[in-house]
Amino acid sequence: MPEFLLQRRRLLLAAAGSLALILLLGRFVLGAGTTTTAAPLPPPTAMAGVTGLPSSRVVVDVVGAVRRPGLYRLAHGSRVADAVTRAGGATSKAELAQVNLAAPLADGEQVVIPRRGLGGGASASSPEAAPGPVQLSTATLEQLDSLPGVGPVTAQKILDYRQKHGAFQSVDELDAVPGIGPKRLDQLRDLVVP
Repeated sequence: MPEFLLQRRRLLLAAAGSLALILLLGRFVLGAGTTTTAAPLPPPTAMAGVTGLPSSRVVVDVVGAVRRPGLYRLAHGSRVADAVTRAGGATSKAELAQVNLAAPLADGEQVVIPRRGLGGGASASSPEAAPGPVQLSTATLEQLDSLPGVGPVTAQKILDYRQKHGAFQSVDELDAVPGIGPKRLDQLRDLVVP
């Protein structure tokens, strides 16, 4: 009986070795004309959330005097004018002179297109009362200059900062603009929005 088990074991080992040899030869013979490559890496936009790379798209909220207000995805580097166009364009009541259409968009930004004649309580004693807070990310030099304690030089510094760093994400970013310190920031906090 032990001799029978020994022969059986040899037979199983020989069969296993033959099978491995056949598989190995089959792989080389059948796969000789093909090559295998590693799977390609996903494009950077697909990896943006994982690796921290900047996304190639921004999402903005377009409101006010536009035909189709709402959230829109735009290519990174788009301008306010692009967002207004995606929202169906400005209505006939839009006051586009109050908006910097050339300002770059930042992800999460709200683009407000004001309506003509909505001064929010402007009276004869204050004919040029602002319709609301000044939007730092889209304001013109004249709008920034109209803020208390901000002259044309500081207004230009704000525009330069915005051009270099993109749209404002927070009013607190004004502290990084030369000429605006904590005291001036507190004075402007209720008059401006990012």
